[in-house]
Amino acid sequence: MEAYLKTVFEYLYIVIGSIGVAIIIWGVVLTVYRLLTLEFSRLKHKSIYRERESVRHLFASYLLLALEFLIAADIILTVIHPTFEEIAILASIVAIRTVISYFLEKEIDKFNTTS
Repeated sequence: MEAYLKTVFEYLYIVIGSIGVAIIIWGVVLTVYRLLTLEFSRLKHKSIYRERESVRHLFASYLLLALEFLIAADIILTVIHPTFEEIAILASIVAIRTVISYFLEKEIDKFNTTS
C-alpha cells in the first residue's frame, strides 16, 4: 500500500510540475506573439507603450500561476522524500517564490489601478 501511494505521488509530482512548465511555455508563446504584433504596429508609427506594459503584466500573471503549480509539485516531492535536506530546499524555494509572487502581484495591482 505504501509503495502504491509513493508511486501515485510521484506521478502527481510529475503531472503538476509539467502543468506549471506548460503554463510558463504558453505564457511565453502568447507574450511573444502579442509583443511581435505590437512591434509591427510601432513600425507604423503608433505608440505602444501602454499596450507593451499590458503584455508584460499578462506574462507576469502566467508566471504567478505557474509558480503556484511548481510550489505544489515541490511540496508533493517533499512528502515523497521527507529528508531534512529536502525540507530545507523546499523552504528555500517556497520563500524565494513567495517573494517573487508578492512583487509580481504588487506590480500587476499597480498597473490595474492606473489603467
